[in-house]
Amino acid sequence: MSDIKSTVQRLGSYLGEVGVEFKKVSWPDKQELVDSTYVVIAFIVILAVTTLCCDKVIQFVLQLIIA
Repeated sequence: MSDIKSTVQRLGSYLGEVGVEFKKVSWPDKQELVDSTYVVIAFIVILAVTTLCCDKVIQFVLQLIIA
């Protein structure tokens, strides 16, 4: 029974500390969030194009070796 009480007390203490830290978080404003989203999408597109180019080069080289 005391294990349950100590677990509940530790959980309550943990959640209280989480609440205190949660109030310290600096949330981005809308424009900052939109700008970050553009950066992520641009990076994904660049990564996709780079992967496509590497894939095509490897495919071409393999076709030269096989043919």
